[in-house]
Amino acid sequence: MAKPLILVSNDDGITSYGIRILVEIMSELGEVVVVAPDSPQSGMGHAITIGNTLRLDEVDIFKVARSYKCSGTPADCVKLAKHRVLKDKKPDLVVSGINHGANTSISVLYSGTMSAAIEGAIEDMPSIGFSLCDYSSKADFSHIREFVYKIASEALEKGMPKNTALNVNFPPKRNEKIRGIKICRQARARWQEEFDERFDPYGRSYFWLAGNFVNFDKGEDNDEWAIANNYVSVVPCQFDMTAHHAIGQLNNDWDL
Repeated sequence: MAKPLILVSNDDGITSYGIRILVEIMSELGEVVVVAPDSPQSGMGHAITIGNTLRLDEVDIFKVARSYKCSGTPADCVKLAKHRVLKDKKPDLVVSGINHGANTSISVLYSGTMSAAIEGAIEDMPSIGFSLCDYSSKADFSHIREFVYKIASEALEKGMPKNTALNVNFPPKRNEKIRGIKICRQARARWQEEFDERFDPYGRSYFWLAGNFVNFDKGEDNDEWAIANNYVSVVPCQFDMTAHHAIGQLNNDWDL
């Protein structure tokens, strides 16, 4: 039987350590094609390139995969992969990451890693975004390999809910082993932002985004709790952002 076709992308760029680990693991499961940004695209959300040119160049980076670098965003990468690189072939699985840093709770909205996975789901392809809650460029991924393999192989074997992408976050390497996998909801948490005003050598002001992450959620069924308690968190995400619970209130209470 033909091997499953797996598309790999990310937002940290095609030369990041995390994508190298992901490609190695996916090559054990199927035929791998990589289309990833040529430079870091963290925090790009679901941005796409409209008013500028897009470059796509084949590169010889991974021994086990055909790979392309793209000048665009993570969402651009998945679009170009589908329409230009793979053409008639539909991937059996789209995976994004492994991101250097958490994409839990509200971060999923800003995440370039998850935008690649969500773009795959929009195109009706089973998709997963993987993130390690360690921002170091030399982060230790050794403790999560078996879980990446397990989750991806389950998606290939069992299939995934339609119009859904999985947001998978791993705790950083700790003294104790990971305790297991938790299917979670997104925590109610957000960044309390500040803009630090600074000055360049010419005395002109500029701003640097800063702030603190605040978790308002006291539940034990969310992704922040899972990571804090050394579990892998798996949150099913959808791209239909309709607040269905609000439709009734607007119809009944508003004079529209």
